[in-house]
Amino acid sequence: MSEPLPPTPPSHSSDKPEHQSVWERRIETALWNSRFLVMLAVVPSLLGSLMLFIVGTVDILKVVRDVMSYYLFGGVQDIHDSLVPDIIIAVDIYLIAIVLLIFGLGVYRLFVSRIDQAEESNLRHPFNVASLDQLKDKIARVVILAVIIEFFRAVVDIRFSTPLEAIYLAISVLALAAALYLMSLGHKGE
Repeated sequence: MSEPLPPTPPSHSSDKPEHQSVWERRIETALWNSRFLVMLAVVPSLLGSLMLFIVGTVDILKVVRDVMSYYLFGGVQDIHDSLVPDIIIAVDIYLIAIVLLIFGLGVYRLFVSRIDQAEESNLRHPFNVASLDQLKDKIARVVILAVIIEFFRAVVDIRFSTPLEAIYLAISVLALAAALYLMSLGHKGE
């Protein structure tokens, strides 16, 4: 009795390129090259990040100018009420710029190509993301910091009229501290 022949695999799109039709190769090439559409998100993100870094830096330089003017040249404008809020706003702007930078470079790395310099420098670098979930996680951490900074900016201007308002503030600061602690526990192994 003769042994049955093994079944031949069906011919479909997973064939080697030399066995594909010209149209099939063209379609697959076009589909593969469609990954470059993410550059429509990457380039504006990097430009937005650059603009925010410039704005934050100009804001800090204005604070430095005002402080120098007040203390060295006897400026008449009191800087004490605006100094901390102005610096907090600049830090918030920097954090949003970092979010855009991590997003742009992370999306580029995931969909277009790895960034060789980032790979060589440090595997735990913020731009080295292995999945969309990891990218979302890194962005979420920075966004949470930006929200906390915004919270403290709002707190600086609060004037309490009742003791209950001070208790609410204390509870909200405690909640933020607990959130930061829990966030650090989740990333202890990294």
